[in-house]
Amino acid sequence: MARIAGIDLPKNKRGEIGLTYIYGIGHSTARYILDKASIDYSKKVHEWNDDELNAIRNVINNEFKVEGQLRSEVQMSIKRLLDIACYRGLRHRKGLPVRGQRTRTNSRTRKGKRKTVAGKKKAPKK
Repeated sequence: MARIAGIDLPKNKRGEIGLTYIYGIGHSTARYILDKASIDYSKKVHEWNDDELNAIRNVINNEFKVEGQLRSEVQMSIKRLLDIACYRGLRHRKGLPVRGQRTRTNSRTRKGKRKTVAGKKKAPKK
């Protein structure tokens, strides 16, 4: 079982895909790490030996912020925006899209489930 940065990597995936299970590592970063550790991309995670695992761990620990450290940094950045009450901070506080997306339609992920607002009653004609 390959365990890196507190995450159990899936055994039967290729190396470059398996590394993306770690928060903060995407495809290009995974390829960079494997290049630095001189491991073939297509080699499966369960085929890595201890030396290769240690090489990957060293590259990740020395060059990248991942998992808890990265999550806390992101949360601190958001908290800073909230504290200084800038536009982006206010959008975070209200739970609306932060980066200029439209909100009249879409943005359901950010706004949550629809809350129906009752329409106005029409006044009867005399």
